[in-house]
Amino acid sequence: MASRPKSTGPTLFAAAGLDKDAPRPLADRLRPQKLDEVVGQDHLLGPDGALTRMLDTRSLGSLVFWGPPGTGKTTVARLLAQATDLHFEQISAIFTGVAALQQVFEEARRRRDLGQGTLLFVDEIRSDASRVGKECTSRW
Repeated sequence: MASRPKSTGPTLFAAAGLDKDAPRPLADRLRPQKLDEVVGQDHLLGPDGALTRMLDTRSLGSLVFWGPPGTGKTTVARLLAQATDLHFEQISAIFTGVAALQQVFEEARRRRDLGQGTLLFVDEIRSDASRVGKECTSRW
């Protein structure tokens, strides 16, 4: 299945002037906008937390976030990218093909050549994950 091309222009909401005032789900409105707004996970994000120490050295390395849906894995990854000025790229190991993954890697190389790193968030990696999950994890 071919992936849908990413839109680079304004969204439909932005074009209509509703991007800031559009009704949003409660979860979206309550989602932390900064790492210090994340509740819990003090062993990771507290003053002596593992992620806090990584951020202090500006070196994230490879990380695996595990937990049930809705626990903030994607949100924390987005906030880590924001805190380190990395481009955030999210893919699904289930729905993304190997060709699309190779394109993501190539775009990350181009950004790196321009001086910007990439934080790649691969969702849905499981023991029975698709070839993409295996391809992605085999590279690291």
